[in-house]
Amino acid sequence: MFPIIILINGAFGVGKTTTAKKLNQLIPNSIIFDPENIGYLLRELVPENMRQEHERTGDFQDFDLWKILTVQVATMIKNKYNKTLIVPMTIYKKENFTYIFNQLKDLDKDTYHFCLTANEKTIHARLLKRGEDEGNWSFQQTNKCVEAFQEDLFEEKIITDTISSDEVVQIISSRVKENIGV
Repeated sequence: MFPIIILINGAFGVGKTTTAKKLNQLIPNSIIFDPENIGYLLRELVPENMRQEHERTGDFQDFDLWKILTVQVATMIKNKYNKTLIVPMTIYKKENFTYIFNQLKDLDKDTYHFCLTANEKTIHARLLKRGEDEGNWSFQQTNKCVEAFQEDLFEEKIITDTISSDEVVQIISSRVKENIGV
C-alpha cells in the first residue's frame, strides 16, 4: 500500500463529501483535502475591489489563484505527510479541471478521478435533505454541472441516482484496491 490521490468530482449535493468521509474511514493513511477551503480563504483575503472582473462571479473557482493554490497545497500536504489524498470537489470548468488533474497526476501517477453523477431531480432532493434552501446558489449550479459532467473529460463516472453512498465507496475502493490495501 502506498499513498495515492483520489479526486471525487460532481455537482453540489451529489454525495462527494459523504463518499470522501467514508473512504477516509476505509483507507488507512488517508486524509481529506477539500479545495473549497482554498476558495474560502481567497474570499476572505482578496477584497472585492481588488478582484479582477472575471473573479467577481461568486464562484471562488474563478479566482486565478484558486487552481494554483489548490495544487500547491495538495502537493505540500502529500509531500509533508505522505498520505493518500481524498479530494472532494465540484469542478465542472474544463480549464480548471484539466490544470488540477494534470498537475496532480504529475505529483502522483496513481491519481484517480471519479465523477459522481445524478439527474437534477435526485440532486435537488439531496440538497433539500441536507438543509439547503430551494433555489439557493447550489441549486442554481445543478443544471450546468449536470450538463458539463456529461463530457468524456470527466471520466470515470459513477451514476448515483439509485445506489447508496456505501455502494459508491465500494465501486471506488474496488477500482483502486491494489493501491490502498483494503
